[in-house]
Amino acid sequence: MRLISETEERTTRTPAGLMAGLAAPSQGSNQISTWRVEMAADIDSPLHVITADQVWTITEGTWEFTVEGETVKATAGQTVVLAADEPRQFRVVSGPGQAIVAMLPTGQAGAPGNDARQNLPWAQ
Repeated sequence: MRLISETEERTTRTPAGLMAGLAAPSQGSNQISTWRVEMAADIDSPLHVITADQVWTITEGTWEFTVEGETVKATAGQTVVLAADEPRQFRVVSGPGQAIVAMLPTGQAGAPGNDARQNLPWAQ
């Protein structure tokens, strides 16, 4: 058993929001990574792809997820599953927004149409 607390060292701030790493290989979880996302309303995430499925559970606010031209809204208590390798963009439309995300720790991020990929620091 392992108890994990959020730390500033495992928190990444970007222009789009905050990602606070929770469970990950560096925290003793070899098969799944989880992190908390915070975003203010009306800020778009970059258009990107992730090489692993992601499961987003909304805990605060109303979020809008767009994948391949289809947009869904999700509110607190709902979960959105984003399949690997699908270009995606999301935003909080009523917020602030907060979500817990889970994925395989091997998932990497990149831009659509570009083969370059990078690890997500908060998921490592």
